[in-house]
Order: sequence, then structure tokens, then C-alpha cells
Amino acid sequence: MSASQKSSSWSHRRGLVMLCFFGMGVALIARAGYLQVFDRDFYLDEGRARQLRTVEIPANRGDLLDRHGDALAISTPIPSLWGVPSKLLETPEDMLAVATILGIDGEKLNQRIKNAADRGREFVYIDRHVLPELVDKVMALQNPAVAVQREYRRYYPSSSAAAHVIGFTGIDDRGREGLEMAYDGWLAGEPGLRRVVRDRTGQEITGMDIIKPSVPGKDLHLSIDRQLQYFAHRALQEAVTSNKAESGSVVVMDTQTGEIMAMVNYPTFNPNDTSDRSGGGRQRNRSLTDVFEPGSTMKPFTIAAALDSGEIPLEHIEYTSPGRYTIGKYEISDDGKDHGWLDLRGIVTKSSNVGISKIARRLEEEQMWSVFDSFGFGRPPGSEFPGEVPGFFNHPSVWNHTEQATISYGYGISVSVMQLVRAYAALANDGVMMPPSFLALDTQPAGQRIIDTSIARDVRSMLESVVKSGTGKRAQVPGYRVAGKTGTSHLSQSGGYSEDSYVSLFAGFAPVSNPRLAAVVVIHDPKAGEHFGGVVAAPVFADVMSHGLRLGGEEPDDIDERSVQAPGVLIVKEHDKS
Repeated sequence: MSASQKSSSWSHRRGLVMLCFFGMGVALIARAGYLQVFDRDFYLDEGRARQLRTVEIPANRGDLLDRHGDALAISTPIPSLWGVPSKLLETPEDMLAVATILGIDGEKLNQRIKNAADRGREFVYIDRHVLPELVDKVMALQNPAVAVQREYRRYYPSSSAAAHVIGFTGIDDRGREGLEMAYDGWLAGEPGLRRVVRDRTGQEITGMDIIKPSVPGKDLHLSIDRQLQYFAHRALQEAVTSNKAESGSVVVMDTQTGEIMAMVNYPTFNPNDTSDRSGGGRQRNRSLTDVFEPGSTMKPFTIAAALDSGEIPLEHIEYTSPGRYTIGKYEISDDGKDHGWLDLRGIVTKSSNVGISKIARRLEEEQMWSVFDSFGFGRPPGSEFPGEVPGFFNHPSVWNHTEQATISYGYGISVSVMQLVRAYAALANDGVMMPPSFLALDTQPAGQRIIDTSIARDVRSMLESVVKSGTGKRAQVPGYRVAGKTGTSHLSQSGGYSEDSYVSLFAGFAPVSNPRLAAVVVIHDPKAGEHFGGVVAAPVFADVMSHGLRLGGEEPDDIDERSVQAPGVLIVKEHDKS
């Protein structure tokens, strides 16, 4: 081939190549134009689907505050680690390193990530509520598939002292127990939404517009007095421990408003420790969920029913000798004591089972039941606390021939601590029962009259005698007039009652001149030797009530100087046991 022919062939091929490139360029331009014009929306949507994410904006949960504004539950920001499952699976070795830092099982973490990827998830938590210093160590690994998200964690400043009444939230910051659960809708707020741009590894590049702003939860002011709660917790813990008891409860109520000033149970738990929130029933608020037979603390209500009947006057007397009373084949006794003739005050002061049984037998069953029912026995107290129980109280239509007598001194009827303190508060409040409240009240609520004022004051005077000269001397508070009643009941068991297991109680209020606080103390199954309510429970009442009256600014009553040896030291000449 000649040189001229070779040159012409080369020029021809070069032209073809240039033509091909030109054609390809035109095709690309045409395709780009087509995509920009006709498929624009489709590819924009695909791009957004891969880069744009809608992320939840956590809402700050409202605080729980005591009646003085002190914090009982607050939320603090805390980081959580997350990622896109498919991206995390690309670096399983990194996940093992992350797990080592976090102190969790690496194999289980990778399996959980794989399960999320298999289900098509685009989000999985690596670990939640992680300490900031651990987050820093994880992020130092520079794995682009691991991301950080801010959440909130609940903190409880009073720890175990207020655990049962406050409750706790789950890892999702929603109420799981106690008032946290009861008022979750008020406290939780509403999470918001925002758009973010993420790169191909899932890392956030920049924030976009807020779709929906978060609405923080609202604070809630409770009726609880944080200091009184602490003192009640300390006194109860010491009593349960020193008496080798199974458990105990204390509830303090404002008699004039129905506000719960303190509510404690022991054993308790630490709501700040997630590992301490399950097992053994320690999370149960025994003050509202457990019932017991209240023993002699029922006697004042039998007296109230007697006076309310109009058939038994205040000066009525009963013959209690020889300290035993037989109804059919059942014998009621005064534990070997012969009190002889007793008036109504003497029956309460001496805690005579025989005397109160004879009083009860003089009453119409329906009339006695009606008074007990009006005090709230057998009905839920209406506190709106999760799990509160109505107790057990039969209608008289199913009473047997001894039940009316045994109910008069607290057997055959079961109550909760909340029910009992509410009933005593009604006696203290001149016969007007207030609805119980865990919220601090700005206005005086409307109460319900249960019995006449004169009857309530007569019973109140009898209960003061119990503390002055009867079985409740250890409930005395120096400087204040105290009224109350001891109680000791055998624990019920399958087929009857235990001979050596007891419930020790004291229920009362102060100051008698203008009752402000009512309290009930219940100690279950003390095993240290003593079991009478006047010995085991009454001192706890005195301790808690003294702090409550001081914190409430209640002025001391005029008292007999002979009862005071020195400031804060009370002389007790004898220890009655009941």
C-alpha cells in the first residue's frame, strides 16, 4: 500500500472515531436532558431516600417536684449509640471492639445487628444511655457507621427514700411505675421531627428544616414533703431492721386537705439503678397494693358507729369480766386481763376486745356496716395511684353470727395503709373525709361528711386517752397532744391464723387541739421478740410525727410540765403492750 493510501485510511478511521465520540457526547447530553426533564422527580426522590432522613427530636420529660419545689425526678441528656444495620455488618470486627468498650457481649451485638438487617431495618441501637466518656472512646475508633443520638435519662435525687411513690421510667423515658406512670401523659411531652442529610455511611452532614418541633413535658408539683419523706424512710428502715421484721409501711396525710405528705415502704429499691428494679416484689407499693387485718385500730370506728346509732350514749358502760366472751363456740378474750366495768372511753383506752364486741352486738348489722362503708373500707381510696386495692369487707347480708363482733376489733376485714390513714384523717377532721391527693393543692377540696362533728370529737378525745394513759404511750410527741390507737393482729394463713406471726400497727393524728397530720405505721411480722403495736409501731409514729409537725410549723400545745424531764426527753413510767 502506498503512503498516500495509508494516510487516507488513517484519516478515515480518525474521522470515524471522532464521529463516534461526537455521537456518544450527543447521546449523553440527550440522556442527561431526558433525565433532567422527564425523570427528574423520580431521581430526586431516589436521592432523597438515600440521603435524607427524618429524625425524632426527643422531648424533655417534665420534672416531679415536692410541695416546696425540690426535685424528686429530673431528666438529664445522655448519648446513645446507633447505626444503619447493613453498614454496621460491613465491619463486624469493629463491633467487637465497640462491645468491649461498652462492656457488652460482642457476638450478641453482631447477631442483633444482623437480625435488624435481615428484617430490612435502617436503624438499630448499639447501646442506649451510654456514659459520655465511653462514647468518646467508641467514636475514637473512627468507624463512620457508628452514630451518636441524644436522649434523656431520668434521675431521682431522693433515691430509695421515695422510690415506691415516685416510681421510675423505662429506657424509653416513659413511666413504668408509681406516679411516673400515673401522670405519664402530663410529664412525657411530645417528640418532634426534623430532616437531616446523611452521607453514604449514615453520618449526618448537616441539619435541615424542623418538620415538627418537640413539646417538652410539664412539671408536676406533688404533695410529698421531701424532707418528711426522708425522715419517715429512715425511721421505718430502723424499725424494720431492729425488729427483724419482714416489711413495713408509713403513710402521712394532711387531715384538712387529703394531701399525702409522705409514703414509704421497706424494703425498698434504688430507682437510679436499673438492675435494682425487678425481682422480689420490692417495687410494689405496699401502702396501696397490700392489705392486712387491722386489729384494734378498728375499735374507734365501732365506737363511732355506736354513737351514730343513737342507741348507745357516751356514758354507756359494759361489763367485761372475766375477760372472756363466748359467741357460740367462739371465745373472744382480753388476753388474760379482767377490766371489769368499762365505759366507751375505757374500752378504747384499755383496748378491750370483750367490751367492743359487746358494743358491736348491740348494733344493727346494716347500720354498723353503713358507718364502716362511709369511712371507705371495702372501696378503693380513689388516689389514682396504679394498683390501689379496695380491701375486703363483706356486706352484712353474708355475715355469720360472729363476724360482726370480730370486725369490731379488726378481724374479718382487710384494709390497706392508705385506707386506714384516710379514715383516721376523717376522725381528726371533725368527721369530714377528704379525697386523697398526691398533687400539691392550691385550693381547699370539697370533703364528704361521714359522721357528726360531736361524734368525731368524742372519739378523738378517747384516742387521746390511749396515748396519755393507755396502750399508746410510746406514740407521745413532746410538746404536742397526740391521739391514736395501737393494733396487733395475727397474720392470716391457709386454714386460720399464725400463732407467732403478727402485724403491729399504730394509727393516729396530731396535734389534738387542731389536728393537721394523720399517720399510720404498719410493721409486718416482727421477729426480734416484741410484736405489740404499742411497742413496735408507736415509736415510729412518734418519730415521724415529730418531724412532720416541726416541718409544718405547727405550734406546740400546752402540756403538763410533769411529762417533760428536759427539752426533747420524755418520761415514760410504764410500757403497756397492745
